[in-house]
Amino acid sequence: MFALGRFMGSAKKPNKDGINLLVSILVCYPEIGMVSYEPEKEALYFSFTLQKVPPRQEFEETAAFLEESILTYHDLEGLIPGEIDFTLEGQGNTAFFRVLRDVRTLSRGEIALLADLMYERFGDALVSDQTRDTYEEDNFMREEAIDHIIGSLKGSRMADRMIGIREEGRVMVFNK
Repeated sequence: MFALGRFMGSAKKPNKDGINLLVSILVCYPEIGMVSYEPEKEALYFSFTLQKVPPRQEFEETAAFLEESILTYHDLEGLIPGEIDFTLEGQGNTAFFRVLRDVRTLSRGEIALLADLMYERFGDALVSDQTRDTYEEDNFMREEAIDHIIGSLKGSRMADRMIGIREEGRVMVFNK
């Protein structure tokens, strides 16, 4: 299920490509709990929710492993790597592992790689709406939409900050 919301006081018309991108990412990759677009950085933030707060060393090792994997993927695809950043925020027994990626060098293949590596690294500690074996029939079309929208974002820029979240089996997108 999908819902669109707006932040309080916002009268802006939502960007349909942006909405479709965030919804498609969250539907195709249930490991990603939140994704946001930051227009000033022209970047996406991916947030993975963990049921435990990993020790600092584990976070740093995972971040280094993810960065090396992304750079290797870029090298194999003949891409020039862009901005990559990792942060970890703990709240009680829950952690939010965030990955920043610039849209200019991002691809659907990289998003899939990131989701797969996070699952392999954290397994059942990674909060997900579905099991990995669940695959919806329309995911292929959504994956194609992700490729198309990312491609169009490389040539133009979205002006609005947008946030897509997964909550209780639904995907909601907010623009500001």
